[in-house]
Amino acid sequence: MAELTKESFKRVEPGRFDSDSIARPTVTYWQDAWRRLKKNPIAMFSLVLLFLCLLMVIFAPSLRGLDYISINSKTKYLEPNSTYWFGTDNLGRDLFSRVWVGARVSLIVAMACTVIQIVVGCAYGGIMAYFGGIVDEIMMRIVEIITSMPSMLITLLIMMVLDKSLGALLLAMCITSWCGTARQMRGMIMQLRESEYVMAAETLGAKPSRIIVKHLLPNTLSILILNVASSIPRYIFSEASLSFLGMGLDSNQISLGVLISNGQAALDLYPHLLIWPAVVLCIIVLAFNLLGDGLRDALDPKLRQ
Repeated sequence: MAELTKESFKRVEPGRFDSDSIARPTVTYWQDAWRRLKKNPIAMFSLVLLFLCLLMVIFAPSLRGLDYISINSKTKYLEPNSTYWFGTDNLGRDLFSRVWVGARVSLIVAMACTVIQIVVGCAYGGIMAYFGGIVDEIMMRIVEIITSMPSMLITLLIMMVLDKSLGALLLAMCITSWCGTARQMRGMIMQLRESEYVMAAETLGAKPSRIIVKHLLPNTLSILILNVASSIPRYIFSEASLSFLGMGLDSNQISLGVLISNGQAALDLYPHLLIWPAVVLCIIVLAFNLLGDGLRDALDPKLRQ
């Protein structure tokens, strides 16, 4: 080891360096989360893939300029070719356009269900956690009663009683899904309500609704983002499963589940009717799941450096 001498040190003139220039730059929680997410190649790949799928959902149905609604008996059951990239169905309609229209419907259903789940779950869980006591006991028992019932059975019963419309499907898929979010919010807010800034807001006379909306819910945003990332693919798969079983949307409507159900009937002779909707469904669901895993790692405060 080299010996330290007087010449090893260099004199620094006073005021030459700003103390802020040698300090570590301040990094917020969200900046650090985005930095760690960018370092995850799988999560970034899934994010790009989802962006491409979104572009296809928006623009692909009109990209080819082919009619995906009108019946054309001359082009029935065509294999994929230069004109019809995914082939045609049993009525001669362009399958490429129909697949992306179906993906659009499936995404709209999934996002609508997720919004309902988040809004209802946050409001219900926030009220339970903030007021506590007898209010929390009664509302928690209601959640336990709802979750004790098989969600799939309730969904099937609602779809049997109501018509196979988009509104009935949203009601059937959302009637029990908010309970898990409500429980998560309850646990998080019960920890946050003892914070000093909440006590200060109460001292200043803030209303409970303002405290929940302005102070408590924003601090649970990371959990909500993870909830959204995991809920959307689950709803897409649920819609596809219900439509495949014949209990989802009507066969006259277009969704990935309806297209897969129609393609399954002609799988032996025309496999392309099933393969392409299934491939698009798998890509979207897989991309959401991979992005959710990346977000979970990026938003975990224990991994901050």
